[in-house]
Amino acid sequence: MSLYGAMMTGVAALTANGNALSVASSNIANVNTIGYKTATNSFSTLLAAAAGTSDPASAGVVASSGQNVTQQGLLTSTSSNTDLAISGNGFFMVSPTASATGSLQYTRAGSFTTDASGNLKNANGLYLLGWQLDTSGNPPTNPSNLSLINVSNLSGKAVASSKIGLQANLQASATTVGTYNVATNNMASGAVTPDFQRTVNVDDSQGGTQPLEFSFVKTAANTWAYEVSYQGAATNITGSNPIASGTMTFNADGSLKNVVPTGGSGSPASGSISISIPWSAASGLTAQPLTVNMGTVGNTDGVTQYDTASTLTSANVDGAVYGSVNGLSIATDGTVSANFSNGLSQAVFKIPLATFANPDGLAEVSGNAYTTTPNSGTPIVNSADSGGAGTVNAKELEGSTVDLATEFTNLITTQRAYSAASRIVSTVDQMLQQLDQLPSN
Repeated sequence: MSLYGAMMTGVAALTANGNALSVASSNIANVNTIGYKTATNSFSTLLAAAAGTSDPASAGVVASSGQNVTQQGLLTSTSSNTDLAISGNGFFMVSPTASATGSLQYTRAGSFTTDASGNLKNANGLYLLGWQLDTSGNPPTNPSNLSLINVSNLSGKAVASSKIGLQANLQASATTVGTYNVATNNMASGAVTPDFQRTVNVDDSQGGTQPLEFSFVKTAANTWAYEVSYQGAATNITGSNPIASGTMTFNADGSLKNVVPTGGSGSPASGSISISIPWSAASGLTAQPLTVNMGTVGNTDGVTQYDTASTLTSANVDGAVYGSVNGLSIATDGTVSANFSNGLSQAVFKIPLATFANPDGLAEVSGNAYTTTPNSGTPIVNSADSGGAGTVNAKELEGSTVDLATEFTNLITTQRAYSAASRIVSTVDQMLQQLDQLPSN
């Protein structure tokens, strides 16, 4: 090896260890960066012959940096519903601009918050992308059809009531009214005074509250007539009250025997009836079907007949009045649901995760994100918690994978190696000076 070859070897060592110092410094600087993956540095020999010189004994060194993207960072709890961490091999798909049509990037940094427009973006300004769900909660058929995740464009939600469950008692010793007739002598008209009467509110499809009155009168032993009347403005419905009527019978032990609507056959025995509120065109509503559950035949879990004061124990009504969006929740499968002030929720987006055949082959870009390369392979998009993509954990963040003890050790060994390489250069320089001082004759 010539003196100049030795000097170039020393220079190569300085360059390689300088690169290693840069990698260790970057790792230390990013010890608190969410989702950061430790960068690695590898040294390898470079023979002078491979570099095209004629000195086969001269061996240099080169340093190449890499990344350990597949290493899972520690998940730490937070208080924000939009802080997201991936437990598994997937990546969030993000866009550097507030557009779903821009270039795709991939990240594990899940510290998302809403911007002024309601879009979710992380601390690095990258916008989270996902699948917008239809009204049935289904994602688009094309998995590449991604949208910005935004729940602020939902103004509110209301659900019309469809079920009523009654728990009540009708006093067995009530006086029998033999003159009752639903067509000519009913309770709604005031011709017959009910033994028991209560109003139950239901919700219509526009988020309003509508009153229905349930009236009961004893017509024979263990037999009662019931009526359901609408108590709102008369112009809201077509026709007149009652909107539903029928007969209910009880067994000798006070349990429910049968509930038969007017005109019904009564067979088979049932504890439920179906009614419909005939909304008029003026109300802006369409006919609203309701199932009223009076209890189980042969049981005492609904309406009963015992010789104690008639009372309504409970009326369980589904549906909900209008409620505005007051937050969101994210499930482990990536489903993003809007939560409303009326207690309802609606699945509006689903966060897919991208996986790669070789995640370590991804190219790192600013903002703790990555782009695809031929070495990484093309992304495979799957729902979270499927296909090896991992789960999405809300109120958690993935910490940096940097080990400070290891990086400080690397820092010390690299500094020593750099110092030793500088001695090669200075030693060769001294030898060349001595060579230059030799007499010319």
